[in-house]
Amino acid sequence: MVESRPMRSPPSKARLARQDDLGVVQLGWLAAAVFVVSAGYGALMPLIPDWLRPLMGDADPAVLARHVGYLSGIYTAGILVGAPLWGVLADRLGRARVLLVGLVGYVASLLPLLRPESVGVVGIYALRGAAGFFVAAVVPVVPALVAQYTPQAIRAKRFAWLGAMSLLGFLFGPGLNAVADRLAGLGVFAALVQGSSTKLVIGLSAALGALMMLGLAATLPAPSSTLDAGPSDDDGPPESRSFTLWLLNGVVMFVLAGFELGIVLQGQRHPELTSREVSWMFAACSLVMLGVNAVLFFTGLLERADPRRMLAAGMVLGIAGLAVLARHGSETWMYVGVSFTAAGTGIVLPTVAYLAAGSARRRLGTAMGGLAAAAGFGQTLGSAVAGWLFGTVMQSSFAWLSIPLVATLAFLLIPRQWWPANPALLTASPSSTETEP
Repeated sequence: MVESRPMRSPPSKARLARQDDLGVVQLGWLAAAVFVVSAGYGALMPLIPDWLRPLMGDADPAVLARHVGYLSGIYTAGILVGAPLWGVLADRLGRARVLLVGLVGYVASLLPLLRPESVGVVGIYALRGAAGFFVAAVVPVVPALVAQYTPQAIRAKRFAWLGAMSLLGFLFGPGLNAVADRLAGLGVFAALVQGSSTKLVIGLSAALGALMMLGLAATLPAPSSTLDAGPSDDDGPPESRSFTLWLLNGVVMFVLAGFELGIVLQGQRHPELTSREVSWMFAACSLVMLGVNAVLFFTGLLERADPRRMLAAGMVLGIAGLAVLARHGSETWMYVGVSFTAAGTGIVLPTVAYLAAGSARRRLGTAMGGLAAAAGFGQTLGSAVAGWLFGTVMQSSFAWLSIPLVATLAFLLIPRQWWPANPALLTASPSSTETEP
């Protein structure tokens, strides 16, 4: 007698497309993509005057400086426009697909800059705007993919790691220029770029972007769309949570952009503060933020601490740092103010990203795209407002910049006023914000 066995139904299409966790190699390529686009921004920004100078002839230095500012703004505007669009498309068409398209566009926007004379000033504006637009497909989609395929028990550590890689990219960017200066004088490289380190920086940035594209295409989970939605998606927090996080991210980036511009302008107004010392202050800012991310990464603090208290602690540190900068009378106190402000923003930004990662899977791209767009808007507005403030009240502008943080802190201390749709959100433990499928 032959024993009958129950027939197994073939695995569903949704089950085949899903993966429980990212492998080390997959996570490494995603983190490397964040590093590369951050390094590219830091490496290419100092080169903008070199692109413009041959095209603008004997233009006044003030006019040249104005164009540099405009080009920086159009890059940010590209992120502002692209981030929410790419986020929505990622949720509908598949996040892996959108990420790869973003990297292709990023590389394509760099290559014409190898010959800026062939595109002209208008073409440089268009290419920088396009670069920001395509980078906006990388910045929000990488954390969305990490959140989608990461168990909640280790999600905070991975988000802290992504933040650290972004900061390391910004630190590495200017160093890429120094490496290019050395390589441009060597045999084969000198022949390829005619001794131009500018072309070599652009070529290296494009090559790294292409490498990321190939590595991700080979290692990422199979592209999928809303089939990745799990049964827990309907239990995710309401959309009002995402809106509030976008607002919080925008406020902090507004203050951070104004704070960074203020440091630059302080260097211009105080002859004893050299450009080298200003650069050291920026390096100190990045290193402090990197250190905070390391603490979050190694201790898993985001997973155990009350998010509302984490946000409030970051706000308090930021306010204290700005207060010191508004009243400082020496270079030492400037470093103290810079460190406090950097530590505060270094706590708030990863916490906001971690909370946004608790969105339902089908809304992860939209949530992260909104964060990136809010950051771009806050950064653009903060730079403009800070420029006007420092031209009017100079050093006291740091105190004025603390007002948005004070107002946000007041709302954080009164959760029902801060988040009427879900007053328990900011006091709930991270594990209660989402049920892992």
